[in-house]
Amino acid sequence: MTDGLAELIELTRELGRPDRDLVVLAEGNTAARTGANRMLVKASGSRMAGASSKDFVEVDTARLLGLLEEDDLDQAGLSEAMLKARVGGDGRPSIEALLHAMCIEYAGAQVVGHTHPVAANAVLCSDQAHLLVEGTLFPDQVVVLGPHALLVPYADPGLAIAREVHAGLRRHIAEHGEPPKLVYLANHGIFALGRSAGEVNAITEMAVKVARVMSGVLAVGKPAFLPPENVQALHTRPDEIARRKLLSH
Repeated sequence: MTDGLAELIELTRELGRPDRDLVVLAEGNTAARTGANRMLVKASGSRMAGASSKDFVEVDTARLLGLLEEDDLDQAGLSEAMLKARVGGDGRPSIEALLHAMCIEYAGAQVVGHTHPVAANAVLCSDQAHLLVEGTLFPDQVVVLGPHALLVPYADPGLAIAREVHAGLRRHIAEHGEPPKLVYLANHGIFALGRSAGEVNAITEMAVKVARVMSGVLAVGKPAFLPPENVQALHTRPDEIARRKLLSH
């Protein structure tokens, strides 16, 4: 077993721990870059909490992303095409492998974690989901998640949500000059985009805290976001950059 696969398995099990309330049953998935146009991704139907090496398949990301240009693929055709994108392993790639490939190839992530946290979905399944990306509530949110997260409107799993995320990532990078560390999917869950398994875990943990704080704020009033100039100062402060690096291990 390679070090990269061992780290991915450890991250997957950590995100799948029942006490963390991030996923149930076979929800959620993870992925990691393995080389040029290659990534490992969790197989469909496997449980994160008990992940092992047999629960991951290696896929060709370029072949997956080429599916975005296909206009006449139905669900059966998509499933067949995703199987053909495999370059190693016996499982069926998760239907969200397209999103993982996008986060890796378009947004520069090395490791990606997708979960359905109850705390986050309590906001994402409400009419207040937009508040999660309208501002920053507290300093450590900036340190771990950066100054801007992305919210993508609901679309069905498969090509529909992949195209929404693709469009959202392009807009976000054009507007902010860098990709997000956190992607919120309305009525669905979150994607954490990191340089390491440790950073993905930290992003996920902070996203849950943000959602819990936001739910508490909305119970008593309206959010009082930090001033944008303070957010930018926190994002670029040398001591906070150093702390961000430590938290990513």
